[in-house]
Amino acid sequence: MRLSDFVVNDAILPNVESGDRNDVIRSLVMALADAGALTSEVATEVAAAAIERENQGSTGFGKGVAVPHVKHPGVPRIMSAVARSERGIDFASLDRAPVYTVFILLSPPGEPEAHLQAMERIFSHLQRDQFRRALRQANSREAIQQLLTDADAASNA
Repeated sequence: MRLSDFVVNDAILPNVESGDRNDVIRSLVMALADAGALTSEVATEVAAAAIERENQGSTGFGKGVAVPHVKHPGVPRIMSAVARSERGIDFASLDRAPVYTVFILLSPPGEPEAHLQAMERIFSHLQRDQFRRALRQANSREAIQQLLTDADAASNA
């Protein structure tokens, strides 16, 4: 599975202004709806579910990144959106540092294996310092798309 298999390019937000975790989660889910990947009704439910999941335990795993994720019956397929913040977002991360890159992952409940594969793909790239730094510096949707494409190509090499 490649990042390009589930990241919705039109739902990449290269410069979110809010430093509030819940606002960023809602923005990412609404970006997926605006891109046509979700209906607006489902988006509202999914955002609430993702925030509820986040309230149970932070998905900010440190190193300036967070990967909120949720399974919801209204999600038609595995999908992801990406946000980048210049000022940082308080995700109550394990290392207590601000988050600068957020990947949200949404999955239908009936695809647990694919959900795990997508999570593994995201985490394997985010573990690499160079990829994290490049994402943090990418200030356009096109630049982020290119980084994701390059990451896919490097994985297949």
